[in-house]
Amino acid sequence: MTSVFEQFRVLIAPGLHNSGPDHWQSRWQRLFPAFERVQQDDWEVPDLPRWSARVDQLRQRGNDPRPMLIVAHSFGALATVHSVARNAGGVAGLLLVAPADPDKFNVASLLPQQALAVPSIMVGSTNDPWMAAPRAALWAQRWGSRFINGGPLGHINAESGLGDWPEGLETLYFLSEQAHNGALSA
Repeated sequence: MTSVFEQFRVLIAPGLHNSGPDHWQSRWQRLFPAFERVQQDDWEVPDLPRWSARVDQLRQRGNDPRPMLIVAHSFGALATVHSVARNAGGVAGLLLVAPADPDKFNVASLLPQQALAVPSIMVGSTNDPWMAAPRAALWAQRWGSRFINGGPLGHINAESGLGDWPEGLETLYFLSEQAHNGALSA
């Protein structure tokens, strides 16, 4: 699995409060130290344009020619979608996990209402307090994302007790294979 990920520059985009040490995103970074993390100036204030600009900055940093995969969680997923909708350059695929409901943050009007220009997979949960599965499926459909209902996983965070979340890694592996082959069907 590692060899496939080495073909990509992988960015981690956490949500509110920055994914703590027990969150699967942080655990993945320990498993794959080359994964880069988007850093926000203020993890407590969800400001879509500012957070999206930080995603832009990390995407543009460096001279790594490899195509990019972005692994985003919660409000980080909204910031990532906002960034990629404006400019998808260099992005080969998105893994959007438990996105926060745009209406809860009054940012729905700032997000695209049509398919993204890159392949994407969204993983939602049947008991996510930040966005119900039917709403997540609706946003996935708007963005042209393949939707995976992960079952009752809460907000798919550290409190979900997922450890390294092997199912998520398999989903990222699938996304990377599809991005590498240039085809991701919904």
